Amino acid sequence: MTDPAPPSVAHPRAIRSFVLRAGRMGTGQQRALAELGPRFVLPFQAEPLDLPAVFGRTAPVVLEIGFGMGDATAQIAAMRPDTDFIGVEVHTPGVGALLKHIGERGLANLRIVQHDAVEVLDKMIAPQSLAGVHIFFPDPWHKKKHNKRRLVQPGFVAALVTRIAPGGYLHCATDWQPYAEQMLEVLGGEPALRNTADGYAPRPDYRPLTKFENRGLKLGHGVWDLVFEKR
Repeated sequence: MTDPAPPSVAHPRAIRSFVLRAGRMGTGQQRALAELGPRFVLPFQAEPLDLPAVFGRTAPVVLEIGFGMGDATAQIAAMRPDTDFIGVEVHTPGVGALLKHIGERGLANLRIVQHDAVEVLDKMIAPQSLAGVHIFFPDPWHKKKHNKRRLVQPGFVAALVTRIAPGGYLHCATDWQPYAEQMLEVLGGEPALRNTADGYAPRPDYRPLTKFENRGLKLGHGVWDLVFEKR
């Protein structure tokens, strides 16, 4: 008897939650991409990763969706050496920047997939294989007509939690209040998740403040963290 296929990640394939933007790469990022990419960038594949083989050990694995330029990702991986991290990002300058961090900090517990996160989850991540998921400051798609492009939607979250092991967590953060409210409604409506706070959560110690976030806080802008646990 064959094993049942893992549940598919639901997000409209015709609707992208990101836009590919051209970005300039510095020489350090280009060098890191050429020298470290073959070791630390995992090619997209249509089958689940063998995580112990990828990292050379058995350890909790946390997936980060959309790591931007990778500053926070590298800091978190450095602070949590007993946890392995997979960062998913579509933009090449961000991949190069995170590879540069990996080289400078000697981060053996971090890998990158440069591909659409919806497809990565659908094909490369086995059910109940993750200890946690980070979604920090995803594109808020401010205009109402673009809200459907937001990553955090009920169908996506319902399938995402199937990849998280019981007792694992989903941590989202945003600096756009309407998106924070949507996140709270969507995550709160997912029966497989339990809110660890009464509404929004205090920022966990492991999530560092970014330069952009620090600047916004000084100007009085809000930041909302949501930390939910898989039942």
